[in-house]
Amino acid sequence: MAEPQTSHLETIGQMRTRLKQVIRGKDEVIDLLLNAVLANGHVLLDDVPGVGKTTLAKALALTVRAEFKRIQFTSDMMPSDILGSSVFNQQSGEFKFYPGPVFANILLGDEINRASPRTQSALLEAMSEHQVSIEGVRYDLPKPFLVIATENPIEYFGTFPLPEAQLDRFAMRFSLGYPDSAEELAMLNDRWQDDPLDRLEPVIDCAGLMEIQKSVRAVTMERSVQEYARELVAATRDPENGFSLGASPRALLDFARCAQAHALLDGRTFVTPDDVSALAVPVLAHRLVLNRKSSHAGSRAADLVAAVVKKTRVPV
Repeated sequence: MAEPQTSHLETIGQMRTRLKQVIRGKDEVIDLLLNAVLANGHVLLDDVPGVGKTTLAKALALTVRAEFKRIQFTSDMMPSDILGSSVFNQQSGEFKFYPGPVFANILLGDEINRASPRTQSALLEAMSEHQVSIEGVRYDLPKPFLVIATENPIEYFGTFPLPEAQLDRFAMRFSLGYPDSAEELAMLNDRWQDDPLDRLEPVIDCAGLMEIQKSVRAVTMERSVQEYARELVAATRDPENGFSLGASPRALLDFARCAQAHALLDGRTFVTPDDVSALAVPVLAHRLVLNRKSSHAGSRAADLVAAVVKKTRVPV
């Protein structure tokens, strides 16, 4: 079986190295982010303030020579603040469209749960179809198009929880967590005189990134492994496993694509059951709704998904 292109693996390795220079001691998180990017999937970073969510998104943007925009979501934002709007020019007598920040390759949505449901919904079409419809006109977004959104899971005042339809657009959700003592001290010294972000240089452009994304689609996935992924998704629809809303067919498509990217990150051109099981929690857990029994018991979706993985038969 053919090996992945050496140039692709070298580029991915350089991206890893750049991100590790900024986010210390979080190799697993960096791999998850690269996994989602190569799978052409959107990412939701869910964690407490100050652990590096925005910094990680900025670092990724700097490693890719692409157009980067940032939105600081607030409760008074309108959809036009994201999508753009038309302004009447009195001299020409015509309306001119001014595109919003959504017209970018990498869009950072900081504290997305501070926006109202109306404004949150403005991103649905963009995230799903890579296009937006404004005043009856369809506009295609730049390629590639990636949304990295952040939210604070413990601060509820003045926030609007993301609805299931919005969460289902994110290929992955994961957290960074606090660094260990050694890495936190190293981070302190890294930033003693300057910011590592200022020294970060790109290693790939949009065309190169899309080429690697294309190679992800060439990673093979045997029928038995496909069935394994489908069984895990189907298990989340069984009330006996603690859920009232299971994963959607869109989730299965994201699951398979992310598994392909996971294999490529490991230097392989084929998906194994381990690629699938390793991604079950970050790909599926945020899409699920617990039933009343699980909620009252204080269960977490991530733990229930891990339990499903543990009891599902692994293909040989």
